[in-house]
Amino acid sequence: MTLRQLVLLLTVCLVLFGLIMIGSSSVVDASRDFGDKWYYLKLQSFWVLLGLIGFFIAGRFPHRRLENLATPFFLITIVFLVAVLIPHFGIKLLGARRWLNLGLVSFQPSEVTKLTFALYLSALLTKPVKFLHFLASLGLVGGLIVLEPDLGTTLIVGGMAMAIFFTSQGKLKHLLFLLALSALSIGLLIFISPYRLARFRTFLNYSHDPLGSSYQVRQALLAVGSGGLTGVGLGQSRQKYQFLPEVTTDSIFAIVAEELGLFGAASVILAFLLLTMTGLNIAKSAAHKFSSNLAVGITSVVSLQALINISSNIALLPFTGIPLPFISYGGTSLVVLMIGMGILFNIANA
Repeated sequence: MTLRQLVLLLTVCLVLFGLIMIGSSSVVDASRDFGDKWYYLKLQSFWVLLGLIGFFIAGRFPHRRLENLATPFFLITIVFLVAVLIPHFGIKLLGARRWLNLGLVSFQPSEVTKLTFALYLSALLTKPVKFLHFLASLGLVGGLIVLEPDLGTTLIVGGMAMAIFFTSQGKLKHLLFLLALSALSIGLLIFISPYRLARFRTFLNYSHDPLGSSYQVRQALLAVGSGGLTGVGLGQSRQKYQFLPEVTTDSIFAIVAEELGLFGAASVILAFLLLTMTGLNIAKSAAHKFSSNLAVGITSVVSLQALINISSNIALLPFTGIPLPFISYGGTSLVVLMIGMGILFNIANA
């Protein structure tokens, strides 16, 4: 099987599996909130259709032309990231401004940034660039996303940027500096934010605040442990009955493990590992530096997002609001990721 065929196969399998799991995990919340147990499944199916259109357009569009469009796309994204912080434009939910309301449509600029920033850096780093130029670009994007606030997405974008920088031209001393700066910044952001500090304390001690900051991770671990080897059966989750929060988004991997067991959860992890290896092989074999950089950027976004989501559900990392790629409910994330996979599919064919 060719790398191109693998990208298509893995994307389709993960997206279809996501529809199955959203249909299973959302029935309780959808019935309670909308009187239609298939409400979330219907909406996600619509996003899948848009994502498929985006995949095939990106798969046929000459990807080298994206190099010239990278800077305009990036500047538009910066405008969106600023606009989301402005009242009446940015939608405030649960204390955060992550959605931009444009009247007929609303979306998350930070999700779009994952792709447009990858495009920008891929084009920028095709030639020697001063480290401070790269650092300023990363600081601008990361700072705007942190202000929403959204530390999880900042980590994804920062990790993606470092991956492109290091594989394209980066020096080890610069990478070590970035890692040290990131660690200090994350520590400071945790220390100055009460809710982040509570989550970090929960990570260190699960008995801390069992009905508050540690509730979600404790329920997720209960779901994962209940699944055993083969799971309680598709559609038979107990935790989705309003015990585990965010069952269609942040916590959907816990529902996968509960219903399909270790075998099902391991299969999801294996699919992401295979997709990561496929993306890196595409980057390695790409004929042009821009194409190689972009393949690294797209692959690192998917792999880092999957790593953080899965790790937080099994208590290897503090819980963050990061969806599981292709599987969690959410229109902006799904469509952007499928467009990214279309570009990766395109690069593999070059």
